[in-house]
Amino acid sequence: MKRVLLLVIIGAIAAFGGWYVWNLSQKTSSAYVTMLLPRDTIFLAHMPDFNQTRDQWHHSDIYLLYQEPAVQDFLRKPLANFPKGDAASRTLREIEQLHPKNAFVALTSIDNNSPKVVGGFRFQGSQENAERVIGKWRSKLLEKNPVAKREKLQYERHEIELIAATPFTLATAYDRPWFFAATDLTELKALLDRADRRAKNPKETLDRDEAYRAAISRRPSNYAVFFYLQPKTLAKRLAALRAAIESSATNQRPMLEQVRSISGVTRFENGKIDDLLFLGMPKLEQDVALTRSSLTLGTKDTFFYLSMLLNLGDKIETLNQVPRIGGGMMQKILQSFFNSGIAVDDWKAAFGVELGSLADWPPSAHWPSLLLTLPVLDGAKAGEVVEACTRSDEDAIWTQTEKDGVRYFSMQSPGNLIAITPTIALSNRILIAGFNPVSVEEAVKRSGGTASELADSPTYKDAERLLPAPTNFFSFVDTALLYSRLDAALRPMLLMAAAFMPAMTKSVDLGKLPSPEVITKHLSPIVSSQRYDRDGYVAESVGPVTLDQSVIGLAILSGVGATARQKAGSGWSGKRSSPAASPQPTLTPSPTP
Repeated sequence: MKRVLLLVIIGAIAAFGGWYVWNLSQKTSSAYVTMLLPRDTIFLAHMPDFNQTRDQWHHSDIYLLYQEPAVQDFLRKPLANFPKGDAASRTLREIEQLHPKNAFVALTSIDNNSPKVVGGFRFQGSQENAERVIGKWRSKLLEKNPVAKREKLQYERHEIELIAATPFTLATAYDRPWFFAATDLTELKALLDRADRRAKNPKETLDRDEAYRAAISRRPSNYAVFFYLQPKTLAKRLAALRAAIESSATNQRPMLEQVRSISGVTRFENGKIDDLLFLGMPKLEQDVALTRSSLTLGTKDTFFYLSMLLNLGDKIETLNQVPRIGGGMMQKILQSFFNSGIAVDDWKAAFGVELGSLADWPPSAHWPSLLLTLPVLDGAKAGEVVEACTRSDEDAIWTQTEKDGVRYFSMQSPGNLIAITPTIALSNRILIAGFNPVSVEEAVKRSGGTASELADSPTYKDAERLLPAPTNFFSFVDTALLYSRLDAALRPMLLMAAAFMPAMTKSVDLGKLPSPEVITKHLSPIVSSQRYDRDGYVAESVGPVTLDQSVIGLAILSGVGATARQKAGSGWSGKRSSPAASPQPTLTPSPTP
Protein backbone atom coordinates (compact mmCIF):
# COMPACT_ATOMS: atom_id res chain seq x y z
CA MET A 1 0.00 0.00 0.00
CA LYS A 2 2.82 2.36 0.87
CA ARG A 3 4.52 1.55 -2.44
CA VAL A 4 1.34 2.39 -4.39
CA LEU A 5 0.97 5.65 -2.47
CA LEU A 6 4.62 6.49 -3.18
CA LEU A 7 4.13 5.83 -6.91
CA VAL A 8 1.05 8.08 -6.94
CA ILE A 9 2.98 10.89 -5.25
CA ILE A 10 5.91 10.51 -7.68
CA GLY A 11 3.49 10.52 -10.62
CA ALA A 12 1.77 13.67 -9.36
CA ILE A 13 5.13 15.40 -8.88
CA ALA A 14 6.22 14.39 -12.38
CA ALA A 15 2.96 15.62 -13.90
CA PHE A 16 3.23 18.93 -12.06
CA GLY A 17 6.86 19.27 -13.11
CA GLY A 18 5.96 18.61 -16.75
CA TRP A 19 3.14 21.14 -16.62
CA TYR A 20 5.41 23.73 -14.97
CA VAL A 21 8.20 23.24 -17.52
CA TRP A 22 5.71 23.45 -20.42
CA ASN A 23 4.09 26.59 -19.00
CA LEU A 24 7.48 28.16 -18.37
CA SER A 25 8.65 27.34 -21.90
CA GLN A 26 5.54 29.02 -23.32
CA LYS A 27 6.16 32.17 -21.31
CA THR A 28 9.86 32.11 -22.20
CA SER A 29 9.13 31.76 -25.91
CA SER A 30 6.60 34.59 -25.72
CA ALA A 31 9.16 36.78 -23.97
CA TYR A 32 11.74 35.77 -26.58
CA VAL A 33 9.56 37.30 -29.31
CA THR A 34 9.62 40.72 -27.63
CA MET A 35 13.40 40.44 -27.25
CA LEU A 36 13.63 40.23 -31.04
CA LEU A 37 11.83 43.55 -31.58
CA PRO A 38 13.01 47.14 -31.07
CA ARG A 39 11.71 49.13 -28.13
CA ASP A 40 9.77 51.60 -30.33
CA THR A 41 7.81 48.86 -32.14
CA ILE A 42 4.48 50.34 -33.23
CA PHE A 43 2.36 47.20 -33.58
CA LEU A 44 2.71 43.53 -32.64
CA ALA A 45 0.39 40.56 -33.20
CA HIS A 46 1.28 37.24 -31.58
CA MET A 47 -0.22 33.73 -31.75
CA PRO A 48 1.36 31.29 -29.27
CA ASP A 49 0.17 28.03 -30.88
CA PHE A 50 -1.56 27.93 -34.27
CA ASN A 51 -2.69 24.28 -34.10
CA GLN A 52 -4.02 24.64 -30.58
CA THR A 53 -5.97 27.77 -31.53
CA ARG A 54 -7.41 26.02 -34.57
CA ASP A 55 -8.48 23.08 -32.41
CA GLN A 56 -10.12 25.42 -29.87
CA TRP A 57 -11.97 27.15 -32.69
CA HIS A 58 -13.32 23.79 -33.87
CA HIS A 59 -14.78 23.26 -30.38
CA SER A 60 -16.34 26.72 -30.09
CA ASP A 61 -20.10 27.21 -29.96
CA ILE A 62 -20.25 29.22 -33.16
CA TYR A 63 -18.29 26.60 -35.13
CA LEU A 64 -20.45 23.77 -33.75
CA LEU A 65 -23.49 25.76 -34.88
CA TYR A 66 -21.97 26.03 -38.35
CA GLN A 67 -21.40 22.26 -38.41
CA GLU A 68 -25.02 21.40 -37.60
CA PRO A 69 -26.38 19.17 -40.43
CA ALA A 70 -29.47 21.37 -40.81
CA VAL A 71 -27.30 24.48 -41.08
CA GLN A 72 -24.97 22.83 -43.60
CA ASP A 73 -27.97 21.72 -45.65
CA PHE A 74 -29.36 25.26 -45.66
CA LEU A 75 -26.00 26.85 -46.57
CA ARG A 76 -25.23 24.41 -49.39
CA LYS A 77 -27.02 26.45 -52.08
CA PRO A 78 -25.79 29.92 -50.98
CA LEU A 79 -22.19 28.73 -50.65
CA ALA A 80 -22.35 27.17 -54.12
CA ASN A 81 -22.41 30.72 -55.52
CA PHE A 82 -18.98 31.45 -54.05
CA PRO A 83 -15.66 30.10 -55.36
CA LYS A 84 -14.41 27.07 -53.48
CA GLY A 85 -11.70 27.71 -50.93
CA ASP A 86 -9.49 24.76 -51.92
CA ALA A 87 -6.38 26.96 -52.01
CA ALA A 88 -7.07 28.36 -48.55
CA SER A 89 -7.74 24.87 -47.13
CA ARG A 90 -4.53 23.57 -48.68
CA THR A 91 -2.55 26.47 -47.19
CA LEU A 92 -4.03 25.81 -43.74
CA ARG A 93 -3.03 22.15 -43.97
CA GLU A 94 0.49 23.17 -44.92
CA ILE A 95 0.68 25.53 -41.95
CA GLU A 96 -0.49 22.75 -39.64
CA GLN A 97 2.35 20.54 -40.88
CA LEU A 98 4.85 23.09 -39.56
CA HIS A 99 3.24 23.12 -36.08
CA PRO A 100 3.99 26.86 -35.83
CA LYS A 101 4.36 28.32 -32.36
CA ASN A 102 4.85 31.92 -31.27
CA ALA A 103 4.04 33.26 -34.70
CA PHE A 104 4.29 37.05 -34.80
CA VAL A 105 4.11 40.01 -37.15
CA ALA A 106 5.23 43.49 -36.13
CA LEU A 107 5.33 46.99 -37.57
CA THR A 108 8.65 48.38 -36.43
CA SER A 109 8.80 51.70 -38.26
CA ILE A 110 6.93 54.02 -40.63
CA ASP A 111 9.75 56.47 -41.29
CA ASN A 112 9.56 58.31 -44.61
CA ASN A 113 6.07 56.88 -45.10
CA SER A 114 7.65 53.49 -45.67
CA PRO A 115 6.26 50.88 -43.24
CA LYS A 116 8.74 48.22 -42.19
CA VAL A 117 7.26 44.89 -41.14
CA VAL A 118 8.98 41.86 -39.62
CA GLY A 119 7.56 38.48 -38.68
CA GLY A 120 8.36 34.89 -37.96
CA PHE A 121 7.43 31.69 -36.19
CA ARG A 122 8.99 28.69 -34.50
CA PHE A 123 8.54 25.48 -36.49
CA GLN A 124 8.77 21.81 -35.60
CA GLY A 125 11.07 19.42 -37.40
CA SER A 126 14.05 20.01 -39.64
CA GLN A 127 14.78 23.11 -41.68
CA GLU A 128 14.55 21.01 -44.85
CA ASN A 129 10.98 19.96 -44.06
CA ALA A 130 10.02 23.55 -43.27
CA GLU A 131 11.54 24.74 -46.54
CA ARG A 132 9.39 22.28 -48.50
CA VAL A 133 6.34 24.23 -47.36
CA ILE A 134 7.81 27.74 -47.20
CA GLY A 135 9.52 27.24 -50.54
CA LYS A 136 6.11 26.68 -52.16
CA TRP A 137 4.87 30.01 -50.81
CA ARG A 138 8.02 31.73 -52.08
CA SER A 139 7.56 30.19 -55.52
CA LYS A 140 3.93 31.34 -55.70
CA LEU A 141 5.06 34.86 -54.83
CA LEU A 142 7.58 34.77 -57.67
CA GLU A 143 4.93 33.46 -60.08
CA LYS A 144 2.71 36.43 -59.30
CA ASN A 145 5.66 38.82 -59.72
CA PRO A 146 7.60 37.59 -62.78
CA VAL A 147 9.75 40.75 -62.83
CA ALA A 148 10.94 40.16 -59.27
CA LYS A 149 14.64 39.57 -58.69
CA ARG A 150 15.76 36.74 -56.42
CA GLU A 151 19.18 36.49 -54.82
CA LYS A 152 20.88 34.86 -51.85
CA LEU A 153 23.05 36.77 -49.40
CA GLN A 154 25.30 35.64 -46.59
CA TYR A 155 25.04 37.49 -43.31
CA GLU A 156 27.10 36.18 -40.41
CA ARG A 157 26.14 32.48 -40.29
CA HIS A 158 22.77 32.97 -41.96
CA GLU A 159 21.69 32.67 -45.57
CA ILE A 160 19.19 35.38 -46.54
CA GLU A 161 16.91 34.98 -49.53
CA LEU A 162 15.94 38.33 -50.99
CA ILE A 163 13.04 38.90 -53.39
CA ALA A 164 12.91 42.43 -54.80
CA ALA A 165 10.10 43.76 -56.97
CA THR A 166 10.06 47.55 -56.65
CA PRO A 167 8.67 48.90 -54.41
CA PHE A 168 8.14 45.55 -52.67
CA THR A 169 10.95 43.68 -50.91
CA LEU A 170 10.85 40.43 -48.95
CA ALA A 171 13.89 39.10 -47.06
CA THR A 172 13.71 35.70 -45.34
CA ALA A 173 16.13 33.66 -43.24
CA TYR A 174 16.26 30.64 -40.94
CA ASP A 175 17.62 30.62 -37.41
CA ARG A 176 16.58 27.10 -36.50
CA PRO A 177 14.06 26.41 -35.10
CA TRP A 178 12.87 29.87 -36.19
CA PHE A 179 11.90 31.29 -39.56
CA PHE A 180 12.05 35.08 -39.99
CA ALA A 181 10.83 37.44 -42.72
CA ALA A 182 10.93 41.20 -43.23
CA THR A 183 10.00 43.78 -45.83
CA ASP A 184 13.37 45.46 -45.37
CA LEU A 185 16.80 43.82 -45.50
CA THR A 186 18.23 46.06 -42.79
CA GLU A 187 15.36 45.22 -40.45
CA LEU A 188 15.91 41.49 -40.97
CA LYS A 189 19.62 41.85 -40.20
CA ALA A 190 18.79 43.76 -37.02
CA LEU A 191 16.34 41.02 -36.00
CA LEU A 192 19.00 38.33 -36.59
CA ASP A 193 21.48 40.36 -34.52
CA ARG A 194 19.06 40.41 -31.61
CA ALA A 195 18.36 36.68 -32.04
CA ASP A 196 22.11 35.92 -31.91
CA ARG A 197 22.70 38.29 -28.95
CA ARG A 198 24.85 40.42 -31.23
CA ALA A 199 22.90 43.69 -31.08
CA LYS A 200 24.78 46.88 -30.16
CA ASN A 201 21.95 48.01 -27.86
CA PRO A 202 20.63 44.77 -26.32
CA LYS A 203 18.50 46.61 -23.74
CA GLU A 204 16.56 48.61 -26.34
CA THR A 205 14.02 45.85 -26.93
CA LEU A 206 10.24 45.82 -26.66
CA ASP A 207 10.21 43.79 -23.45
CA ARG A 208 11.96 46.69 -21.69
CA ASP A 209 9.31 49.25 -22.68
CA GLU A 210 7.17 50.39 -19.71
CA ALA A 211 4.00 50.85 -21.75
CA TYR A 212 4.31 47.33 -23.16
CA ARG A 213 4.97 45.82 -19.73
CA ALA A 214 1.87 47.56 -18.35
CA ALA A 215 -0.17 46.19 -21.25
CA ILE A 216 0.90 42.56 -20.81
CA SER A 217 0.26 42.75 -17.08
CA ARG A 218 -3.46 42.51 -18.04
CA ARG A 219 -2.86 39.60 -20.42
CA PRO A 220 -4.00 36.14 -19.26
CA SER A 221 -1.46 33.32 -19.37
CA ASN A 222 -3.49 31.30 -21.89
CA TYR A 223 -4.68 33.07 -25.03
CA ALA A 224 -5.20 32.46 -28.74
CA VAL A 225 -4.19 35.82 -30.22
CA PHE A 226 -2.62 38.94 -28.70
CA PHE A 227 -2.01 42.36 -30.22
CA TYR A 228 -0.23 45.48 -28.97
CA LEU A 229 -0.32 48.99 -30.41
CA GLN A 230 1.92 51.86 -29.38
CA PRO A 231 0.07 55.00 -30.57
CA LYS A 232 2.89 57.41 -29.71
CA THR A 233 4.23 57.58 -33.26
CA LEU A 234 0.77 57.97 -34.77
CA ALA A 235 -0.14 60.62 -32.19
CA LYS A 236 2.96 62.66 -33.05
CA ARG A 237 2.04 62.62 -36.72
CA LEU A 238 -1.52 63.63 -36.01
CA ALA A 239 -0.32 66.41 -33.70
CA ALA A 240 1.97 67.76 -36.41
CA LEU A 241 -0.86 67.60 -38.94
CA ARG A 242 -3.25 69.34 -36.55
CA ALA A 243 -0.71 72.07 -35.84
CA ALA A 244 -0.30 72.67 -39.58
CA ILE A 245 -4.05 72.89 -40.15
CA GLU A 246 -5.29 74.77 -37.10
CA SER A 247 -4.93 78.53 -37.10
CA SER A 248 -4.62 78.69 -33.32
CA ALA A 249 -3.38 76.23 -30.74
CA THR A 250 -5.87 74.46 -28.52
CA ASN A 251 -5.36 73.44 -24.91
CA GLN A 252 -7.40 70.26 -25.26
CA ARG A 253 -5.34 67.18 -26.05
CA PRO A 254 -6.94 64.68 -28.42
CA MET A 255 -7.73 61.35 -26.80
CA LEU A 256 -5.16 59.47 -28.92
CA GLU A 257 -2.36 61.61 -27.46
CA GLN A 258 -3.46 60.59 -23.95
CA VAL A 259 -3.33 56.86 -24.73
CA ARG A 260 -0.04 55.23 -23.74
CA SER A 261 -0.80 51.80 -25.21
CA ILE A 262 -3.58 49.67 -26.65
CA SER A 263 -3.57 45.89 -26.34
CA GLY A 264 -6.06 43.11 -26.83
CA VAL A 265 -6.41 39.38 -26.28
CA THR A 266 -8.76 36.79 -27.75
CA ARG A 267 -9.09 33.39 -26.13
CA PHE A 268 -11.49 30.43 -26.09
CA GLU A 269 -13.02 29.15 -22.88
CA ASN A 270 -15.75 26.50 -22.56
CA GLY A 271 -16.76 27.03 -26.17
CA LYS A 272 -17.15 30.79 -25.74
CA ILE A 273 -14.97 33.56 -27.17
CA ASP A 274 -13.46 35.98 -24.66
CA ASP A 275 -12.09 39.34 -25.84
CA LEU A 276 -10.13 41.62 -23.52
CA LEU A 277 -9.05 45.13 -24.52
CA PHE A 278 -6.76 47.37 -22.45
CA LEU A 279 -6.23 51.11 -22.99
CA GLY A 280 -3.41 52.55 -20.92
CA MET A 281 -4.50 56.14 -20.27
CA PRO A 282 -5.58 58.54 -17.51
CA LYS A 283 -9.09 58.28 -16.12
CA LEU A 284 -11.47 60.55 -18.01
CA GLU A 285 -14.75 60.58 -16.11
CA GLN A 286 -15.53 61.77 -12.62
CA ASP A 287 -15.53 59.49 -9.60
CA VAL A 288 -19.01 58.16 -10.32
CA ALA A 289 -19.87 54.50 -9.83
CA LEU A 290 -22.03 52.57 -12.30
CA THR A 291 -25.15 51.59 -10.36
CA ARG A 292 -27.19 49.89 -13.12
CA SER A 293 -30.30 51.36 -11.52
CA SER A 294 -32.24 50.97 -14.80
CA LEU A 295 -31.98 47.19 -14.39
CA THR A 296 -35.27 47.28 -12.43
CA LEU A 297 -37.05 48.02 -15.73
CA GLY A 298 -36.02 44.67 -17.21
CA THR A 299 -38.54 41.86 -17.73
CA LYS A 300 -38.41 38.20 -18.68
CA ASP A 301 -38.74 39.36 -22.32
CA THR A 302 -35.75 41.75 -22.20
CA PHE A 303 -33.12 40.60 -24.70
CA PHE A 304 -30.89 43.69 -24.55
CA TYR A 305 -29.69 45.75 -21.61
CA LEU A 306 -27.04 48.48 -21.48
CA SER A 307 -25.80 50.81 -18.77
CA MET A 308 -22.94 53.24 -19.22
CA LEU A 309 -21.46 56.45 -17.86
CA LEU A 310 -22.02 59.14 -20.50
CA ASN A 311 -22.06 62.76 -19.43
CA LEU A 312 -24.20 64.25 -22.18
CA GLY A 313 -23.78 67.68 -20.63
CA ASP A 314 -20.08 67.63 -21.50
CA LYS A 315 -20.96 66.71 -25.11
CA ILE A 316 -23.32 69.61 -25.81
CA GLU A 317 -20.56 72.06 -26.76
CA THR A 318 -18.96 69.44 -29.00
CA LEU A 319 -22.27 68.66 -30.70
CA ASN A 320 -22.84 72.37 -31.21
CA GLN A 321 -19.78 72.39 -33.49
CA VAL A 322 -21.27 69.67 -35.72
CA PRO A 323 -24.46 71.24 -37.13
CA ARG A 324 -25.32 68.41 -39.52
CA ILE A 325 -25.64 65.58 -37.02
CA GLY A 326 -28.94 63.76 -37.47
CA GLY A 327 -29.91 65.79 -40.53
CA GLY A 328 -29.91 69.06 -38.53
CA MET A 329 -32.14 67.75 -35.71
CA MET A 330 -29.37 68.04 -33.13
CA GLN A 331 -28.68 71.59 -34.20
CA LYS A 332 -32.40 72.42 -33.80
CA ILE A 333 -32.38 70.99 -30.27
CA LEU A 334 -29.27 72.96 -29.35
CA GLN A 335 -30.79 76.12 -30.81
CA SER A 336 -33.93 75.47 -28.76
CA PHE A 337 -31.75 75.16 -25.66
CA PHE A 338 -30.15 78.50 -26.48
CA ASN A 339 -33.52 80.19 -27.07
CA SER A 340 -34.82 78.79 -23.76
CA GLY A 341 -31.75 79.95 -21.85
CA ILE A 342 -30.62 76.42 -21.04
CA ALA A 343 -26.86 76.11 -20.56
CA VAL A 344 -24.53 73.15 -20.08
CA ASP A 345 -24.65 73.58 -16.30
CA ASP A 346 -28.46 73.36 -16.39
CA TRP A 347 -28.29 69.96 -18.11
CA LYS A 348 -25.72 68.70 -15.59
CA ALA A 349 -27.91 69.87 -12.73
CA ALA A 350 -30.99 68.21 -14.25
CA PHE A 351 -29.68 64.73 -15.13
CA GLY A 352 -27.19 62.17 -13.91
CA VAL A 353 -24.46 60.67 -16.08
CA GLU A 354 -25.67 57.05 -16.22
CA LEU A 355 -27.40 56.28 -19.52
CA GLY A 356 -29.52 53.12 -19.64
CA SER A 357 -31.14 51.28 -22.52
CA LEU A 358 -33.38 48.21 -22.70
CA ALA A 359 -35.14 46.30 -25.48
CA ASP A 360 -38.11 44.03 -24.79
CA TRP A 361 -39.74 41.63 -27.23
CA PRO A 362 -42.81 39.84 -25.82
CA PRO A 363 -43.98 36.79 -27.82
CA SER A 364 -47.25 38.56 -28.69
CA ALA A 365 -45.51 41.63 -30.19
CA HIS A 366 -44.55 41.88 -33.85
CA TRP A 367 -41.49 44.06 -33.13
CA PRO A 368 -39.40 44.92 -30.06
CA SER A 369 -39.74 48.05 -27.95
CA LEU A 370 -36.67 50.15 -27.11
CA LEU A 371 -36.26 52.36 -24.05
CA LEU A 372 -33.67 54.97 -23.06
CA THR A 373 -33.30 56.15 -19.47
CA LEU A 374 -31.53 58.92 -17.55
CA PRO A 375 -31.56 59.52 -13.78
CA VAL A 376 -33.17 62.81 -12.79
CA LEU A 377 -31.39 65.02 -10.23
CA ASP A 378 -33.61 68.11 -10.43
CA GLY A 379 -37.17 67.57 -11.65
CA ALA A 380 -37.86 71.26 -12.39
CA LYS A 381 -34.73 71.75 -14.50
CA ALA A 382 -35.28 68.39 -16.21
CA GLY A 383 -38.78 69.56 -17.17
CA GLU A 384 -37.34 72.72 -18.74
CA VAL A 385 -34.87 70.64 -20.78
CA VAL A 386 -37.56 68.26 -22.04
CA GLU A 387 -39.90 71.11 -22.92
CA ALA A 388 -37.12 72.76 -24.90
CA CYS A 389 -36.57 69.49 -26.80
CA THR A 390 -40.26 69.31 -27.73
CA ARG A 391 -40.10 72.87 -29.10
CA SER A 392 -37.09 72.15 -31.32
CA ASP A 393 -39.19 71.03 -34.33
CA GLU A 394 -41.93 73.48 -35.30
CA ASP A 395 -43.72 70.88 -37.44
CA ALA A 396 -43.93 68.30 -34.63
CA ILE A 397 -46.99 68.35 -32.42
CA TRP A 398 -46.38 67.21 -28.86
CA THR A 399 -49.11 66.56 -26.31
CA GLN A 400 -48.59 66.66 -22.56
CA THR A 401 -50.43 64.66 -19.92
CA GLU A 402 -49.81 63.91 -16.27
CA LYS A 403 -50.58 60.71 -14.39
CA ASP A 404 -49.63 59.78 -10.82
CA GLY A 405 -47.14 62.65 -10.66
CA VAL A 406 -45.40 61.64 -13.91
CA ARG A 407 -45.43 63.96 -16.94
CA TYR A 408 -45.80 62.33 -20.37
CA PHE A 409 -44.79 64.02 -23.64
CA SER A 410 -46.01 62.24 -26.80
CA MET A 411 -45.65 63.01 -30.52
CA GLN A 412 -47.57 61.26 -33.27
CA SER A 413 -45.26 60.09 -36.04
CA PRO A 414 -46.14 61.28 -39.56
CA GLY A 415 -45.13 57.85 -40.95
CA ASN A 416 -47.85 55.76 -42.56
CA LEU A 417 -46.21 52.34 -42.92
CA ILE A 418 -44.85 52.11 -39.39
CA ALA A 419 -46.77 54.23 -36.92
CA ILE A 420 -44.63 55.17 -33.95
CA THR A 421 -45.39 57.53 -31.10
CA PRO A 422 -42.19 58.90 -29.52
CA THR A 423 -42.93 59.28 -25.83
CA ILE A 424 -40.97 60.77 -22.92
CA ALA A 425 -41.94 60.09 -19.31
CA LEU A 426 -40.48 62.38 -16.66
CA SER A 427 -40.68 61.86 -12.92
CA ASN A 428 -38.61 63.27 -10.08
CA ARG A 429 -36.35 60.22 -10.23
CA ILE A 430 -36.02 59.07 -13.85
CA LEU A 431 -36.56 60.01 -17.49
CA ILE A 432 -37.74 57.20 -19.77
CA ALA A 433 -38.01 57.65 -23.55
CA GLY A 434 -39.38 55.19 -26.09
CA PHE A 435 -41.36 54.80 -29.31
CA ASN A 436 -44.48 53.36 -27.72
CA PRO A 437 -46.52 55.10 -24.97
CA VAL A 438 -47.73 51.78 -23.58
CA SER A 439 -44.21 50.39 -23.12
CA VAL A 440 -43.04 53.66 -21.58
CA GLU A 441 -45.91 53.74 -19.09
CA GLU A 442 -45.32 50.11 -18.11
CA ALA A 443 -41.62 50.90 -17.56
CA VAL A 444 -42.56 53.83 -15.32
CA LYS A 445 -44.60 51.46 -13.14
CA ARG A 446 -41.61 49.08 -12.82
CA SER A 447 -39.21 51.92 -12.01
CA GLY A 448 -40.68 52.31 -8.54
CA GLY A 449 -39.80 48.77 -7.46
CA THR A 450 -36.61 47.07 -6.36
CA ALA A 451 -37.07 43.63 -7.91
CA SER A 452 -36.27 42.88 -11.56
CA GLU A 453 -37.38 39.91 -13.63
CA LEU A 454 -34.26 40.32 -15.77
CA ALA A 455 -31.82 40.55 -12.85
CA ASP A 456 -33.41 37.54 -11.16
CA SER A 457 -33.30 35.31 -14.25
CA PRO A 458 -30.69 32.49 -14.28
CA THR A 459 -29.63 33.48 -17.81
CA TYR A 460 -28.66 36.98 -16.71
CA LYS A 461 -27.06 35.85 -13.45
CA ASP A 462 -24.87 33.22 -15.15
CA ALA A 463 -23.74 35.71 -17.80
CA GLU A 464 -23.01 38.46 -15.28
CA ARG A 465 -20.73 36.18 -13.26
CA LEU A 466 -18.45 35.63 -16.24
CA LEU A 467 -16.90 39.10 -15.93
CA PRO A 468 -15.61 41.38 -13.16
CA ALA A 469 -17.94 44.09 -11.84
CA PRO A 470 -18.04 47.06 -14.24
CA THR A 471 -17.33 50.67 -13.31
CA ASN A 472 -18.01 52.39 -16.65
CA PHE A 473 -19.98 50.18 -19.03
CA PHE A 474 -22.09 47.02 -18.99
CA SER A 475 -24.18 45.33 -21.66
CA PHE A 476 -26.13 42.09 -21.95
CA VAL A 477 -27.62 40.49 -25.08
CA ASP A 478 -29.71 37.32 -24.85
CA THR A 479 -28.90 36.00 -28.32
CA ALA A 480 -31.12 32.90 -27.98
CA LEU A 481 -34.19 34.98 -27.09
CA LEU A 482 -33.42 37.51 -29.83
CA TYR A 483 -33.06 34.81 -32.49
CA SER A 484 -36.28 33.09 -31.42
CA ARG A 485 -38.22 36.34 -31.76
CA LEU A 486 -36.58 37.19 -35.09
CA ASP A 487 -37.38 33.76 -36.45
CA ALA A 488 -41.04 34.03 -35.44
CA ALA A 489 -41.32 37.51 -36.99
CA LEU A 490 -39.33 37.09 -40.20
CA ARG A 491 -39.80 33.44 -41.25
CA PRO A 492 -43.41 33.93 -42.51
CA MET A 493 -42.39 37.13 -44.32
CA LEU A 494 -39.44 35.41 -46.02
CA LEU A 495 -41.53 32.44 -47.12
CA MET A 496 -44.16 34.79 -48.54
CA ALA A 497 -41.49 36.83 -50.33
CA ALA A 498 -40.08 33.65 -51.87
CA ALA A 499 -43.53 32.72 -53.16
CA PHE A 500 -43.91 36.07 -54.93
CA MET A 501 -40.27 36.30 -56.07
CA PRO A 502 -39.20 32.85 -57.35
CA ALA A 503 -35.80 34.24 -58.33
CA MET A 504 -34.84 34.12 -54.64
CA THR A 505 -34.84 30.32 -54.72
CA LYS A 506 -31.84 30.37 -57.08
CA SER A 507 -29.66 31.61 -54.22
CA VAL A 508 -31.32 30.17 -51.12
CA ASP A 509 -33.85 27.49 -50.23
CA LEU A 510 -35.94 29.03 -47.45
CA GLY A 511 -37.78 25.76 -47.00
CA LYS A 512 -34.56 24.37 -45.46
CA LEU A 513 -34.16 27.22 -42.97
CA PRO A 514 -33.16 25.47 -39.70
CA SER A 515 -35.62 25.44 -36.85
CA PRO A 516 -34.92 27.95 -34.06
CA GLU A 517 -34.19 25.10 -31.62
CA VAL A 518 -31.24 23.97 -33.77
CA ILE A 519 -29.74 27.48 -33.65
CA THR A 520 -30.50 28.58 -30.10
CA LYS A 521 -28.98 25.51 -28.42
CA HIS A 522 -25.58 26.90 -29.45
CA LEU A 523 -26.34 30.50 -28.48
CA SER A 524 -25.45 31.89 -25.07
CA PRO A 525 -25.72 35.54 -23.95
CA ILE A 526 -23.16 38.14 -24.97
CA VAL A 527 -22.05 40.05 -21.89
CA SER A 528 -19.60 42.97 -21.83
CA SER A 529 -18.13 45.15 -19.13
CA GLN A 530 -15.63 47.96 -18.78
CA ARG A 531 -13.74 49.14 -15.72
CA TYR A 532 -10.86 51.42 -14.83
CA ASP A 533 -8.06 49.40 -13.25
CA ARG A 534 -4.98 51.16 -11.84
CA ASP A 535 -3.67 52.96 -14.95
CA GLY A 536 -6.07 52.16 -17.76
CA TYR A 537 -9.45 50.96 -18.99
CA VAL A 538 -10.12 47.23 -19.25
CA ALA A 539 -13.00 46.20 -21.53
CA GLU A 540 -13.99 42.53 -21.71
CA SER A 541 -16.69 40.67 -23.62
CA VAL A 542 -17.72 36.99 -23.56
CA GLY A 543 -20.18 35.05 -25.70
CA PRO A 544 -20.56 32.80 -28.76
CA VAL A 545 -19.23 35.92 -30.47
CA THR A 546 -18.14 39.02 -28.57
CA LEU A 547 -19.75 42.45 -28.64
CA ASP A 548 -17.13 44.04 -30.88
CA GLN A 549 -17.18 41.05 -33.25
CA SER A 550 -20.96 41.24 -33.55
CA VAL A 551 -20.81 44.99 -34.24
CA ILE A 552 -18.17 44.46 -36.93
CA GLY A 553 -20.21 41.60 -38.41
CA LEU A 554 -23.37 43.73 -38.54
CA ALA A 555 -21.43 46.54 -40.21
CA ILE A 556 -20.08 44.14 -42.85
CA LEU A 557 -23.54 42.65 -43.48
CA SER A 558 -25.00 46.15 -43.79
CA GLY A 559 -22.32 47.07 -46.32
CA VAL A 560 -22.90 43.89 -48.31
CA GLY A 561 -26.65 44.48 -48.25
CA ALA A 562 -26.27 48.09 -49.38
CA THR A 563 -23.98 47.00 -52.24
CA ALA A 564 -26.44 44.31 -53.30
CA ARG A 565 -29.33 46.79 -53.28
CA GLN A 566 -27.29 49.27 -55.27
CA LYS A 567 -26.42 46.66 -57.87
CA ALA A 568 -30.02 45.51 -58.04
CA GLY A 569 -31.20 49.09 -58.45
CA SER A 570 -28.67 49.88 -61.16
CA GLY A 571 -29.56 46.65 -62.99
CA TRP A 572 -33.28 47.51 -62.86
CA SER A 573 -32.73 51.05 -64.10
CA GLY A 574 -30.41 49.81 -66.82
CA LYS A 575 -33.03 47.33 -68.03
CA ARG A 576 -35.66 50.03 -68.10
CA SER A 577 -33.47 52.33 -70.16
CA SER A 578 -32.28 49.73 -72.67
CA PRO A 579 -33.60 49.94 -76.24
CA ALA A 580 -35.20 46.48 -75.99
CA ALA A 581 -37.12 47.38 -72.86
CA SER A 582 -38.35 50.82 -73.94
CA PRO A 583 -39.14 51.61 -77.58
CA GLN A 584 -37.70 54.83 -78.91
CA PRO A 585 -40.12 57.47 -80.22
CA THR A 586 -40.25 58.04 -83.97
CA LEU A 587 -39.19 61.52 -84.98
CA THR A 588 -41.01 63.14 -87.88
CA PRO A 589 -38.91 65.74 -89.69
CA SER A 590 -40.39 69.20 -89.81
CA PRO A 591 -41.13 70.66 -93.23
CA THR A 592 -38.39 72.84 -94.60
CA PRO A 593 -39.44 76.45 -94.56
